[in-house]
Amino acid sequence: MPRGDFDSQHWRTLTPTLGVGIIYDTMRVVLDTNVLISGLKSRRGASFQILSRLGSDAYTPVVSVSLVMEYEATVMRFAQAAELDLTVDDVSVVVDYICSVAEHQRIYYLWRPFLPDANDDMILEVAVSGRCDAIITHNVRDFAGAEQFGIQILAPKVFLGEIV
Repeated sequence: MPRGDFDSQHWRTLTPTLGVGIIYDTMRVVLDTNVLISGLKSRRGASFQILSRLGSDAYTPVVSVSLVMEYEATVMRFAQAAELDLTVDDVSVVVDYICSVAEHQRIYYLWRPFLPDANDDMILEVAVSGRCDAIITHNVRDFAGAEQFGIQILAPKVFLGEIV
């Protein structure tokens, strides 16, 4: 959440129009879908540790409607293929929880395409629009060039080292 003399509702009202000079308490990040899947598949590793910190003060996840839809579709596909130990209801609970703790960001698709993969473009757009500090992904190379937007592209293990 932003710090300052104004209450959070005031900042939320100003944020879309100002977009600059706002200081956030925690690192703002977009989690690539592969981090979500990896963390749900195994309780070992950095991805699970990152998911375990959802809703804490460790970082602020930022999502958009299209990213949440991708999360849900991908987790559902893995669950239905028995690659995750989740039921259909469990998938809804996971996605609903992410939505409840994340900051929701509108995106406007103004400058696409930038990256070779349209799904990666969507993640980059959320990060840019949400003034995020980083994108957390297992596919760091897929986001080559995204640094010019002032966004770090971090592997889960590297990110975990920054927030622990």
